[in-house]
This record gives sequence, C-alpha cells and structure tokens, in this order.
Amino acid sequence: MQNIRNIAIIAHVDHGKTTLVDKMLMAGHLFRDNQSTGELILDNNDLERERGITILSKNVSINYKGYKINIIDTPGHADFGGEVERVLNMADGCLLLVDAFEGPMPQTRFVLEKAIKMGLKPVVVINKVDKPNCRPDEVQEMVFDLMFSLDATEEQLDFPTIYGSAKNGWMSTDWQKPTDDITAVLDAIIEYIPAPETLEGDSQMLVTSLDYSSYVGRIAIGRVHRGELRENQDVALIKKDGSVVRQRIKELHVFEGMGRKKVQSVASGDICALVGIDGFEIGDTVADINNPEALPRIAIDEPTMSMTFTINDSPFFGRDGKYVTSRHIGDRLTKELDRNLALRVEKADKEDVWTVFGRGVLHLSVLIETMRREGYELQVGQPQVIIKEIDGVKCEPVELLTINVTEEYASKMIDMVTRRKGDLVSMTGKNDRTHMEFIIPSRGIIGLRNNVLTASAGEAVMAHRFLEYQPWKGDIDRRTNGSLIAMEGGTAYAYAIDKLQDRGRFFIFPQEEVYAGQVVGENAKDNDIVVNVTKSKKLTNMRASGADDKARIIPPVVFSLEEALEYIKEDEYVEVTPHHIRLRKIILDELERKRASR
Repeated sequence: MQNIRNIAIIAHVDHGKTTLVDKMLMAGHLFRDNQSTGELILDNNDLERERGITILSKNVSINYKGYKINIIDTPGHADFGGEVERVLNMADGCLLLVDAFEGPMPQTRFVLEKAIKMGLKPVVVINKVDKPNCRPDEVQEMVFDLMFSLDATEEQLDFPTIYGSAKNGWMSTDWQKPTDDITAVLDAIIEYIPAPETLEGDSQMLVTSLDYSSYVGRIAIGRVHRGELRENQDVALIKKDGSVVRQRIKELHVFEGMGRKKVQSVASGDICALVGIDGFEIGDTVADINNPEALPRIAIDEPTMSMTFTINDSPFFGRDGKYVTSRHIGDRLTKELDRNLALRVEKADKEDVWTVFGRGVLHLSVLIETMRREGYELQVGQPQVIIKEIDGVKCEPVELLTINVTEEYASKMIDMVTRRKGDLVSMTGKNDRTHMEFIIPSRGIIGLRNNVLTASAGEAVMAHRFLEYQPWKGDIDRRTNGSLIAMEGGTAYAYAIDKLQDRGRFFIFPQEEVYAGQVVGENAKDNDIVVNVTKSKKLTNMRASGADDKARIIPPVVFSLEEALEYIKEDEYVEVTPHHIRLRKIILDELERKRASR
C-alpha cells in the first residue's frame, strides 16, 4: 500500500497558487526548471494564460520521500464554484495560500468555507513575503480570525503556517530566514495532512470530474472510497434517478506527474481515471455489481444569472465562423453541460433560442469566449438575474462586495454603490487605503467594475461573492445614455464620423463595414438616434475658398466581451464571431423598432 496524501489548493485569484504547484512539480524532479520560459505548466488553456486565472481544476501528483502527493489545483473565482465543490470531495486536506500583503480576500473565504464544512485539515502558506510593505504576522492572525468566524473546529484552528515566495522558489517556517527550496511545504503536507482512510469491503467510487479523449470518449475521474477497483471488472453505475446500469472497466489509470499511468488495480484512497464507463454524469457512483450502494451526490450552488443565446441572424452571418446553425450551437451547449456543473440550459419557446443559466457574468463570458475561439457565431442578450418567489415575496440574489481603494476616491465609490441599491456594512482605513464592504443586489454589480475603475483612476480592487436571496430592492438605473444606430449598411467613412462626433462617442473605426441597425456609438443624450456613417464627401470641380479641413477623429471605444455584455440594453444583442464583437438592436429595421416601442 502506497503512502498517499490528497490535497486541494485554495487561494484568491492572483495569490500565486498555480505558480506554487509548478514549483512543487519541480521539487518532485518532474520538470527541468521552467524559469527560462516563465510559462506556467498548469494553466495550459489559452484563455487561462491570457487572463492569468484558473478556470478548470486540474489533477497532478508528485512523489516525495516515498509518499505520493495528489495535488488538485482549484479555481479561485466564485463564478467557478461548480468546479470547486466537486473537487474538494477528492481531498483530505487543503493548502490555503494567502498573499502576505493583501491577506485573506473574499474569494479565499468562498472556497475555504466549503473546505471547512467538509472537515478538511488546512495547512496555511503565506506567499509573497518578498514584497515590500508585506505583513506576514498580521496576515497570519487575519487567517486565524477568518477560520474562527467560519466555525472551524479546534483541530482545524491548530494549523501549521509556512512562509515564503513561490516565485523565487523558497519556503520556510520562519519568514525572516529564507531557505533555498520549497521542501518545507512538502514536509508540512506529509506531517499534518491525514492519510486517506483505507476502507475494506465492496468497491465504491464517486465520479467527481471527467476528462474527454477523442480516442476513447469520456473518462470518469474520482477517488476510490472503499475497496479496490480492477481492470476488466464488472461494476454497477448508479445514476441520479437511482437506476443501476451494468458496466465494465476497460482500463484504469492513476495520476503521475502531469500525465497518467495505466495500472491493474487501484485501492481505496487513491484518485484514478476509469476508461470504458458510458453514460455517466458527475455525481454518479461506480459500485460493486453484486452489492450496489450509492454514495451521497455532490450538492451544487444554484445559478444566479441567465442569458439568452441565439443564432447569428445579422446581415454579416457566416462571414467568420465555421459553425453558424442552430444545430451546431445546440450540440455545443449540450456538450458543455457534461463538464460544466454549475451551468443549466433550457430551450426557449422561440426556435433557435436558448436560455443559459450560470453563476455570474464571468462564468458565462468564459463559455462564450471559448465557443468563439472554436469558430462559433452566436448572439447573446443582456444578462438577467434569476428571481425567485420565497413565501410569496419576490426575491433576488444579493452579493457581498468589497472595494479596496485609496482614501481620496472612497466617497465616490460609496456614492456609486448606494445608487445601485447597495448598503455599506463596514469601512476600515489602513495605510491611506480604505477597505469597504457592501451588500448589493447581483444586478447592481453588472457593469459596476468599469465605472469603479474609471472613477478611481484604476486604483480600486473589487471582489464579490454570492450571499443569499433577499426581497426585491426596487429598480436600479442602468446605463442612461442612448445609442447611435447605423441608418444603412456599407463602409463607414471618416468624413461622416467627423461630422457626427458632437453627437457622442463611437465604437467603430473608419473603413469598417457596418449594417443597418448596428449600434455604432453612444449618444451623449438619453435617446437613441439613427445616424448615417456611410456618407462620403461629394467631389466637385469647383474650387472652394476655404481649404478642406482634415477629419480629426477621436479614437473609438473598443469593448472586451464582458464589457459589451454589461453595456447593452434589453433591446440589444452582442453579436459574437471569431474575429468581431459587434453591438446591434434586436430589431434591425427602424420602422419596425418604432412600431414595437409603441
């Protein structure tokens, strides 16, 4: 029997979690030092690298001093909570990583709360102690207070603390005495994290994750709860509705380094991948064929936001994308449900329209961005929060929002949040920065980040997490400015844009193709106006007394996908294709729009 330790890594976005795992892999002598390229081994999906966030949880393992350590890297954003919940089921302990300057952040709390409820034993790592003005001792006390407020047991509160800098590759039990490697963390894992219990008896395993290979299809991943699984063993798959299906395990793999190794049998406590199990869902149990017993299913938080997805029916459809039909989009959304636990998809009454439910704008925009890169064209409506009736009262989701900003901008922030029906709960000042906590409806957060960053000259640090459902707070003013809408299709000319610049700001460049009904800019007033941006200058053979004035054009506003989703109004769509993001009115024809508004 191998000595095994299963550990999940928990941290706020950007506290250096993935970097630490990379260094642990190097300590296990699995890689030459990656310093020369500076690339992370774990965040290997393009989107994760560009944004510097972890979206999908990943499994790796290292061998150290005769112990096998299975490491599970979890996402830090509350929007990917569906990933976090199922992953913690595989671990016996967690590594809590905290920045030595920022201390525990709201999203650290989100994952930590789930880990403590599951009874996982924490090891605290205070990272980035090489930063100027860091405060490791204070942060350690803050972590203790946080765990205490989350009702941790005495055993959980008696946690070891390791200090260091993952980026510079050292860890130590005393932050004033740097070492030259990170073995202090590995030693702490072996010493403090309990070994998984070895349960004898009929085999049982909960499917908590899945992989897909175009060669063998879907692969079930989970931790063997009891007994052992063998190659070519007949097993029972217990589904959500309680039905039992007979299956056979064709191959068994365990994790080794970044890859997988084929084995004959896996005993209780280790994490493995099964090839040959068909038609399973996450949360199903693989059990003994003669005595099938189900394990409790994973409970997952409900989605809080929805968006309309529809096929691209603009005049420019099919120019960029490979997949444009409703069948393509429908199949792709169904495939996404397989591995994206917190997502729900419903077919709307209209043809070619789906309602997609998720945990937040980030969760849904990552899906749209992934689809767009795969060559899909689609249109997306404005994000809406999900409203429930609880005891006959109309209720909406409410979030805890924290904003950390320099003192001079604090009053501006309070003004912005209270206008969106947010309530200030606490406010503390430290080193000329103010830390504020608000309770705010989820719909008040849509579009807030942009305004906060603009108003604070980029100084604000903002984070939020879902709290609960509370009674409806009343109407919130969203964007007040109207849109500038293209009158007819064609090429936009600098001459026309120049003459219209006093009307508002534009979203298009000169020489860009536009179509009638496309939103080409923002009106300075609150009504929509239709403008002609395709008008060119008429040339005559008469000499003019004044020389021609050159067109001076203010650079247009370029939206990222999230900004576009947060910007649009109810009667607008974002058209997403592999190379373009355009805003448009749902009804393109001007006369039809007027009729509908009446």
